[in-house]
Parts: sequence; C-alpha cells; structure tokens
Amino acid sequence: MGATAPTVISLPDAHHLALELEVAELRQQLAAAQDMRVETAADAGRLHAENTALGDELARMRAEAAVRQISATVRGRAVA
Repeated sequence: MGATAPTVISLPDAHHLALELEVAELRQQLAAAQDMRVETAADAGRLHAENTALGDELARMRAEAAVRQISATVRGRAVA
C-alpha cells in the first residue's frame, strides 16, 4: 500500500473554516464578557446594599449625636 496524499482544502473552504474559528473565538469572548457582567451586577447589588446600610447607620449616629447635644444644652441651661 502506498502513502495517502495529503488532504487539500480549497481556498473558499479554508476561508470558511477561518471564519468559523473566528466566530467560535468571538462566542467564547462574548460568554466571558456576559459572565463578567453578571458578576459585576451582583457586586453592584451588594455594594448598593452596603452603602444603604452605612447611610442608615450614619443617619442614626447623627440623630443620636443631635439628641446628646440637645440634652447637654438643656442640662446646661437647667444648671445655670
């Protein structure tokens, strides 16, 4: 038996295969970008919740400080 001849791909077929490869690579890049988008959205949601909680805590602390300031002012007037 003799050696088999190498497979020859015509130029249009080679171009088509190159395009299919590029499309596959672009689909992988798109999938990775979509995963990153989902992760970023989840991170943004967590950061928003944390920011809201910190804002609530700051408002509570300011209100407590105002109460202490008013109490101190009232006690100061009562003593005088």
